[in-house]
Amino acid sequence: MYSIRGPADKGGILPATVVVGAQWGDEGKGKLTDLLAGEMDMVVRYQGGHNAGHTVVVGGMRFALQLVPSGVLYPHITPVIGNGVVVEPLSLIEELDGLAARGIDTSKLVISGNAHLIMPYHQEIDRLTERYLGKASLGTTKRGIGPAYADKAARVGLRVQDMLDEKIFRQKLDLVLKEKNALLAKAYNRLPLDLDGICDKYLGEYAPKIAPMVGDSVGIVHEALESGRNVLLEGAQATFLDLDQGTYPFVTSSNPVAGGACTGSGIGPKHVERIIGVAKAYVTRVGAGPFPTECFDDAGDVLVERGHEYGTVTGRRRRAGWFDAAMMRQAVRLNSLDEIALTKLDVLDAFDSLKVCVAYEVDGEKCLYPPYHQSKLHRAIPIYENLNGWGVDLSKVTRVEDMPKEACEYVSFLAEQVGVPVSLVGVGPARDQFVAFRP
Repeated sequence: MYSIRGPADKGGILPATVVVGAQWGDEGKGKLTDLLAGEMDMVVRYQGGHNAGHTVVVGGMRFALQLVPSGVLYPHITPVIGNGVVVEPLSLIEELDGLAARGIDTSKLVISGNAHLIMPYHQEIDRLTERYLGKASLGTTKRGIGPAYADKAARVGLRVQDMLDEKIFRQKLDLVLKEKNALLAKAYNRLPLDLDGICDKYLGEYAPKIAPMVGDSVGIVHEALESGRNVLLEGAQATFLDLDQGTYPFVTSSNPVAGGACTGSGIGPKHVERIIGVAKAYVTRVGAGPFPTECFDDAGDVLVERGHEYGTVTGRRRRAGWFDAAMMRQAVRLNSLDEIALTKLDVLDAFDSLKVCVAYEVDGEKCLYPPYHQSKLHRAIPIYENLNGWGVDLSKVTRVEDMPKEACEYVSFLAEQVGVPVSLVGVGPARDQFVAFRP
């Protein structure tokens, strides 16, 4: 069993553990969360929306989760959708129904009343904006995530708790629709959205199904921590898609970094003791934006096909490239990572030799970290070191002693480069396909 036990607790309160993506997403956070959940009591999703897909394979069954925390697959877990998440009610209901149809009990789910709602106008504006941007589009999933967070910041958003009060919901929606319909009509030549029609959906159809799950998520999480229960905080997307720290503007609209776990769940930083960064043994990215180690040759195609690098939510092909240690050093900084869970090492089985980017050359200078100025990042030339491949199928390996020497050397080299130990290595998609790495 891969233990979640980290450093000693503080004053009798067992600290929380944060799982954060350390690259551009799709690193395998869902699998790690599912694995850690075996020793947890509560799993809290702290940001993002239904644009993020976590894939977990258990007993040969594949579960693609979008809004529901990965820990839901364990009957003892209380899954919580925190206040930092944006919720599209229909997608959530469909996801819950799909899980129930496969025998998964979702009755313990708690949805923060302070989480913001994704509304029909958010999705419409997202689609239209991307279309009008053309070649300059950001590559969003067009699911209304960005516009929902924009309204949250503008203080005109509707929250989950508003669906529990018809009068308040109608008042807020009536006010915001005046602005949104004017925008849709004048900027995009679209017909106005109907107040009564939206109310019928959200109040008449969605609210009765969601209301029993709405609660005080902050109070529930703190009660768990104060009673000594294990709490896992799960992020969506990843470090370099962070609104503040990522490759802006090719980012998401929230803060996936470890600091976002506090604001998105309502706990203070002193409660967080262990922060695990999840990274692939290579790198992938979806959509536009800089990608210094991207492979444009056959190696990129091999990584995509062997790694099944197609989006869980969108089905889009991901861009692929070699492991970037400069990028990972920055992720260690931004998240205060204690350790790294390295996933998909088995994808590299097919290579006789491997490349690792150890630094960048930017305008004639060597950079150990990504330059802050994006124009320089676009000009960054990877400085590679070559390592030997192992040419052995790792998918059945369960002990570090059984790993090929070259595979161990590769993992150890990455850890040495980024300055953080690798504690776990993934060698396949299933829950039990991992190696606790203790070289």
